[in-house]
Amino acid sequence: MRAIWKGAIAFGLVNVPVKVYSATEDHDVSLHQVHEKDGGRIRYQRRCEICGEVVEYKNIAKAYDDGEQTVVLTDEDLASLPVEKSREIDVVEFVPSDQVDPILFDRTYYLEPDSKSTKSYVLLRRTLEETDRTAIVQFSLRQKSRLGALRVRGDVLTLQTLLWEDEVREAAFPSLEESVRISAKELEMSSALVDSFSSDFDPSGFTDEYQEQLRTLIEAKLEKGEALDTQETFGEEAEEEGGKVLDLMEALRRSVEKNRGKKSGTATKKEPDEKKPAAKSSSRKTKKGA
Repeated sequence: MRAIWKGAIAFGLVNVPVKVYSATEDHDVSLHQVHEKDGGRIRYQRRCEICGEVVEYKNIAKAYDDGEQTVVLTDEDLASLPVEKSREIDVVEFVPSDQVDPILFDRTYYLEPDSKSTKSYVLLRRTLEETDRTAIVQFSLRQKSRLGALRVRGDVLTLQTLLWEDEVREAAFPSLEESVRISAKELEMSSALVDSFSSDFDPSGFTDEYQEQLRTLIEAKLEKGEALDTQETFGEEAEEEGGKVLDLMEALRRSVEKNRGKKSGTATKKEPDEKKPAAKSSSRKTKKGA
């Protein structure tokens, strides 16, 4: 990995020099637009809608348009703003970790000690761990003032940028204001269904099936020039019901029975001479030794 930024965590008289690395990366297959007839790349020109001229990138400025007037902002204008001049990640406060709503989390960065002595880095990490606190910080990165959360992941300090409060939309749905009666039996069956699916979360047990199938399709077309059907068949259970709509309790009961059957290795309500159905593909990987 290559550091994208250098700075220092500052709280009180303590200063922790760090290097900042992107903690995540996109694994999607990169696609672009082409002319279907001959495969030529589709390019876009930056053309002025007033004079019709193609404008070079060096002559393009940023602007704000309120619908009636346009305010052009030059590089000099933007340079006058208090942007990424400070290289400090200022700790504003330490808060209980469970008070930070996950919906605020944006991008995640790893922080590496950037000094010969890592004592201050380890001290901060240990303190956050033992107090179960998250450091709320403010810093500037890529010409933006940012709010962030300093947290611990294993032996590494992570910096997660946070959305500002006014960037989170309110979930106001009239349908949720309706009074709904949930019976004790429905809640019991629903809890049983949850219990039948209960497991410890292991992200390595899941794969992005769409991207895998997309790569398979691309490789097949490169090798043979033929299309490969990677579409799975879904909705078989719905067809088996003959289009009949099940009530909530019946759906919960069948789901619990089906999942228990999978765990025990036997199908529910199986006839003596019934053939074992073909196994469906799953989004979970088969673990070694399972």
